Amino acid sequence: MPVSFLAGIPVTLTLAGAVVFLLLQSAVGFPATLTLERAFPVNHRIDLSQLRDRDGLRHRRILQSSPAGGVVDFPVEGTYDPYRVGLYYTKVQLGSPPKEYYVQIDTGSDVLWVSCNSCNGCPTSSGLQIPIEFYDPSSSSTASLITCSDQRCSLASQSSDSACSRSNNQCSYKFQYGDGSGTSGYYVSDVMHLNTLGADSGSLNSSATVVFGCSTTQTGDLTKSDRAVDGIFGFGQQGLSIIAQLSSQRIAPDSFSHCLVGSDSGGGILVIGQIVEPNMVYTPLVESQPHYNINLQSISVNGQTLAIDPSTFAISDNNQGGTIIDSGTTLAYLAEEAYNPFVEAITQSVSQSVQPLISKGNRCYLITSSVSNIFPTVSLNFAGGASMILKPQDYLLQQNSVGGAEVWCIGFQTIQNQGITILGDLVLKDKIVVYDLGRQRIGWVNYDCSSSVNVSSSSSGGRSEVVNAGQIGGSSSLRTSFYKLIPIFILAVMFSL
Repeated sequence: MPVSFLAGIPVTLTLAGAVVFLLLQSAVGFPATLTLERAFPVNHRIDLSQLRDRDGLRHRRILQSSPAGGVVDFPVEGTYDPYRVGLYYTKVQLGSPPKEYYVQIDTGSDVLWVSCNSCNGCPTSSGLQIPIEFYDPSSSSTASLITCSDQRCSLASQSSDSACSRSNNQCSYKFQYGDGSGTSGYYVSDVMHLNTLGADSGSLNSSATVVFGCSTTQTGDLTKSDRAVDGIFGFGQQGLSIIAQLSSQRIAPDSFSHCLVGSDSGGGILVIGQIVEPNMVYTPLVESQPHYNINLQSISVNGQTLAIDPSTFAISDNNQGGTIIDSGTTLAYLAEEAYNPFVEAITQSVSQSVQPLISKGNRCYLITSSVSNIFPTVSLNFAGGASMILKPQDYLLQQNSVGGAEVWCIGFQTIQNQGITILGDLVLKDKIVVYDLGRQRIGWVNYDCSSSVNVSSSSSGGRSEVVNAGQIGGSSSLRTSFYKLIPIFILAVMFSL
């Protein structure tokens, strides 16, 4: 983290000075005389921009040699609102020459895939008012098919039902999603063009060769055009996720972050790297799980912990249940044993202020004033003492209006006989969420995601190699700012004065 570097500077300078002193004493005897000259004459004033240019050249050299890579920025569009869009999506550039594809941001799956020109059942238009594109490997000069003997094909089995076709020696896949939709196709390797945040907070064009899916068949909701996109961008942990591929090539850090805007305008921030915010709290990831499982221990409403057995949220012996962070889920879902106590606690706390009702099987409330002033704060309490604080808008959805009163319904649902809790976009919006895979933990803090953020890159294990205080705004535009420099910068300046 930036603070640890700044706090460590005096120690670094002292040690460096001692080492230089000993080396000089042994080499030339003592006393030794060094002649130091100023980089700029005393009376010669240097424009700030020139100093920044000098620093910028040095920062680029250090960034290029860093094993952590740079921060990769992706634009974000869409909104959590199921009555408008109900998903967040970004753009990726693939192939040579590059083409743009709109893909859903999904932390609940691993692989990036896009629709291919031979796709059966793929939508050709979208109600999101975005163009639908089809990837054609034969039109990219850098594309190649992944064969059965390719080592990367064996990694595919971690993320999908993979198979090999003896007739054409292709590494193929089949995905089935929780909503019943599915896709199948084959794996290709091609260039992914990246928008990297450089050490001068400018946008640097870079690229990497990655493996992704070429979808030839789609079923279920994926075939509908109302919310159609070109594919899905899986941000999971397995070997063929883009995070794992870029990290293993030392092109980007083994961490990523998002901040999803919850207002009607939607959008937000998505970076490969860590968003830095001082009030972040962290909880460890549950080990040996295919998804981002975290250990939910209790739920509090208005500061009162509900009488729910903690084992309700645990992963069972047959690896079922648990609590998953999933940006590909629009709403949020509670394990059955927790759902009724949660809803009843909410209803009881507002019984004097609202009129409860049932609408299409959902618990709703007729209100005539602001939900923020009536409904309680909810706290999801996780291992390690980390709590996720939910405002009323993080667990309620506005349905409609009746005679001047608004109808708000519980946005949390339940999946029968699954014992699983899923925290989707309803909960994740308006928060910085950091997936620190090096340290195997997830962090979050409530935040105005239309504001700018500080970002940093980290190497495996979470050790910061380059701290980059360049700011990315909610519109994904890059903004210039000054830097928090690592100690080596300060040492270099000290010995050049």
